Amino acid sequence: MIMLSSKSYGRLATNRTNQTSRDDIEGARALLETFYYAFNQRDIDVFKNIWGNDEFVQLNNPLGGILRGIEPITNLYNGIFIGSSKVWVELSDIVEFQTKDMVVFAGREVGEFTKGENTISLNIRTTRIIQWFGEGVGWKQTHHHGSIDNSNLLAEYQQTLQRS
Repeated sequence: MIMLSSKSYGRLATNRTNQTSRDDIEGARALLETFYYAFNQRDIDVFKNIWGNDEFVQLNNPLGGILRGIEPITNLYNGIFIGSSKVWVELSDIVEFQTKDMVVFAGREVGEFTKGENTISLNIRTTRIIQWFGEGVGWKQTHHHGSIDNSNLLAEYQQTLQRS
């Protein structure tokens, strides 16, 4: 099933971890919202809990490149969460591609990245794959891909990250 969602997930997202064990689309949506809660609240414990614990879970984005495994992914985000930079994002314009055991959420993240006196508006094409791991585990994120399609914005973002 493919559908367009009218929801968005951002700074007002809530921690719905207790609903991620539901074996339906609402459980997958709960996990997606919980990701945005963890990210925007800088909650590394919740963040780590929403990812699948497998060596092949993967993150592809302008900050981390390609990372595989929960530890490298968690280490990257922990650096963001405890560092001096501030970032928030909100996912909207979401298309859901659903099967019984997997949902792909594809949309656009907008937000801001601030480091020191530099603030950059973010506009990121985003795809998240959420998989059902069965009773007792529930839904977990297994893949994330984010791309900045404006080359000037991407360069500015990467340069700001490299500055002290």
